[in-house]
Amino acid sequence: MTEPVRLSKRVVELTGCSRSEAEQYVQGGWVRVDGVVVEEPQFKVSDQVVELDPDARLGPAEPATLLLHKPAGVPTDEAVALATPANRWEEDASGWRVHQRHFAHQSPAFALEDAASGLLVLSQDGRVLRRLAEDAGKLEQEFIVDVEGELSPYGWNRLSHGTTFDGWPVAPFKVSWQSEQRLRFAIKGVRPGLLQHLCHEVGLHALSLRRIRLGRIPLAKMPPGQWRYLPPSERF
Repeated sequence: MTEPVRLSKRVVELTGCSRSEAEQYVQGGWVRVDGVVVEEPQFKVSDQVVELDPDARLGPAEPATLLLHKPAGVPTDEAVALATPANRWEEDASGWRVHQRHFAHQSPAFALEDAASGLLVLSQDGRVLRRLAEDAGKLEQEFIVDVEGELSPYGWNRLSHGTTFDGWPVAPFKVSWQSEQRLRFAIKGVRPGLLQHLCHEVGLHALSLRRIRLGRIPLAKMPPGQWRYLPPSERF
């Protein structure tokens, strides 16, 4: 049996590339060991068949940003665990190849309340996370809110012309009826309990909340529990 060596070293032996290039090939998901993609340069190989994908390209491993449809009742921190290869939305049109490294150290942005569902951002990219944190009060969010009850007299005028929450004025927002028991809010600076408060102020009780848009990024038809990649061409 051949003495085990690092996978990156075996790639150097096979291709004549440098060690850093070999590590990029491995981390980029371009190397197979006995037909299985391995993304760890330190992975030990001996007599296994190591192959470099004919389409392999050099380049640093880019951090991934994922868009997840968080199910209702799942805390944001627990929803991160739903980002697995098996849960990728089959209609993801990003063109990104799935890598195991894309699911490590994912951090949520614009967290949703536990009871709420909808679009949740997960990212490994510190630039994306910092930008979203800086723009937290500027990005418009769109929510569908199912309600029950009867609108109080002059309630619609009060709802659509602003109110206060926790002693602070609520920034101007847009609200419209989608059906007899469903409202659509387009609003900035959403905080836990805000939408429920706005409904309560006019005699309505919020039964469920679902975020369907964050900035320019829509939830679309992605099912609960599934995710897709955010490609560089899409901007919040």
